[in-house]
Amino acid sequence: RISLAKSRSLRMPPCRSRLFETRASAHSQTWSVHCFEATLEETLGNEFRYNDNQMGATMRYRPETESVPLPLKVRGAILLISCYELGHQPLGLAQPLGFFKAGGYQPAGLDIAVDALDSDAIRRARFAGISVPMHTALRLGVSVAESIRELNPHCHICFYGLYASLNAEYLLQQVADSVIGGEYDVPLLVLVKALEEGRFPIEELEGVSTQGRLADPILRRSVPIIPLPERRTLVPLARYAKLEHDGEQRLVGYVEASRGCLHHCLHCPIVPVYDGRLVLVPEAAVLDDVRRLVEEGATHITFGDPDFLNGPGHSMKILRAMHAEFPHLTFDFTAKIEHILQRRSLFPELRRLGCLFVISAVESFSNTVLDRLKKGHTRADVIEALGIVRAVGITLRPSLVAFTPWTTLEDYLDMFEMAAAHDLIGAIDPVQYTIRLLVPPGSALLDQSDIRTFSGDLDQPNFQYHWSHPDVRMDRLHEFATTAVQEGTRAGEDPEALFDRLRALSYKIADRREPAVSGRVRGRQPAPRMTEPWFCCAEPTDGQFRPLDTKGHGKI
Repeated sequence: RISLAKSRSLRMPPCRSRLFETRASAHSQTWSVHCFEATLEETLGNEFRYNDNQMGATMRYRPETESVPLPLKVRGAILLISCYELGHQPLGLAQPLGFFKAGGYQPAGLDIAVDALDSDAIRRARFAGISVPMHTALRLGVSVAESIRELNPHCHICFYGLYASLNAEYLLQQVADSVIGGEYDVPLLVLVKALEEGRFPIEELEGVSTQGRLADPILRRSVPIIPLPERRTLVPLARYAKLEHDGEQRLVGYVEASRGCLHHCLHCPIVPVYDGRLVLVPEAAVLDDVRRLVEEGATHITFGDPDFLNGPGHSMKILRAMHAEFPHLTFDFTAKIEHILQRRSLFPELRRLGCLFVISAVESFSNTVLDRLKKGHTRADVIEALGIVRAVGITLRPSLVAFTPWTTLEDYLDMFEMAAAHDLIGAIDPVQYTIRLLVPPGSALLDQSDIRTFSGDLDQPNFQYHWSHPDVRMDRLHEFATTAVQEGTRAGEDPEALFDRLRALSYKIADRREPAVSGRVRGRQPAPRMTEPWFCCAEPTDGQFRPLDTKGHGKI
């Protein structure tokens, strides 16, 4: 619908946004309007005419080389939406909100992981940025974008984050006006300023992909001073995942000291975007954010870097300063097994500085699977790393990719025996025994492994290549195990009891007698853990990929 004058309008078939020159024959005036519902370009020709009973109008197509400026300084004109960040208060909102606030804007933030989709906020927005740092967030984000298109078709929709880059072409064809990957904070701000000032074509903006051009992501820090993340407008920490430790729950803050990764594990979605590059967040910026989180009640900090020990000097400097200012703070981080081995001398100090646990992408105890994924460690390395952290009183919490095309049924059974033999039952969340290898577009697995032997064509709407196991029992086992874990989690089943049930189920499918578990100590104090057990690099569970409740718009 294009408004011509005093409520007079022309109704046209819907399509993507185009810029038109509008002339009304009864009024010697010319309007330039941004038309968001128009006839498809291929059916337009160079000129077309619509007639109104009271006035005629000629609508002539003009290439999109300029735009009407958008009033983006108005409160709520910029809306940033997070769909899922592993149960944490989303840094993918807080950081760009800080950039926009420093630039003189008044953006709004919405996290649909904890709140309903606000239709009023969507209708007010002129620019909507959807944060998609992982697969689950992207699946939800597309549904959010479709709802935005329905409620507010003139809104510019931008997807940003790791999974935006991996799926840029499809997103631009379906729901997005622009896509930004890599280091997105500055490109987001530059894009908004261009839209505000009416500077086109936006295809010329560095790091911004549009229908006219797929841009390489920016993989460097573009500003020396990073604005403080804006958290005060977000949902309080109390509504997010908490730390369970010593019989109590504590508020958790989430920060990053780096982005990207130096390594090239084949199944990791960071690899096709960052390609072995590491981008450090300045120490002062990290510490400022920690101070803000402590003010909001956090007593534990999660460092969400893909690998906190990629830059050990940088990380240790931050931890020492944090501990000096807040000696009561505890923390956790993620690190590769090989980094635990290489940086073993740091772990006594890490414990003194307040480290409670380390998450490590063990993925499998099968050397065959580890080699196919190019993980850089072996089964024996995992056992050695476990000894290093336990010796100083730190818990190792392995994440797993329990189902891959190369994981045999024997490997799967062995996973339970390893967990029991090395006292890891309480350190592995039951959902880890159900995680299936995710192969997104652009995955290094596609070119550097034989995954195509087991997979079909790309399922683009679900952003992955589906694969089938050569042993049909493994696909059946995955289905049964997933159902058991989801039912057990909803019922509040004890994790050790759920472990026993999964183990028994696996041996039954293998048609083997289940051996007795020896040496297990029951009833001990649970290991420190987050109340949100999910990890990245996996498909969402049914519970996570739920219908979205909206304010005033039902469910999507």
